[in-house]
Amino acid sequence: MLFNRLRRWVRLIKKDALTLWFACRDPHAPLWLKLFTGVLAVYAVSPIDLIPDVMPIVGWLDDAVIVPSGVMLLLRMMPTQVRARSEANAELRQRQGKKMMSSSLIILLLFWLALLMWGVRHFMT
Repeated sequence: MLFNRLRRWVRLIKKDALTLWFACRDPHAPLWLKLFTGVLAVYAVSPIDLIPDVMPIVGWLDDAVIVPSGVMLLLRMMPTQVRARSEANAELRQRQGKKMMSSSLIILLLFWLALLMWGVRHFMT
């Protein structure tokens, strides 16, 4: 039961993130929406956090609270027409998403592998 709830929550977050992605690509989306979405995305992938991840549990909680809260806030503040179009695109993409997710994952893993190999070669010589 807990895993089903968690799985449903992850799907919802994924759909909301896709909705924000399509909203940022919409020409009618306001500039502030694009800027704040970019700031939130940079914060999500940045190694610099408000609370360092080295601190057990508390360090991970800021990411687990700030990023979903920011996504929900941006979705609520988004203009209704932009949100409707973006949600429709996100639902369509999620139905087609299996192939896209696996290829994106492979590309991301190859990127990190190349970066790791460069770092080893650069710092070991």
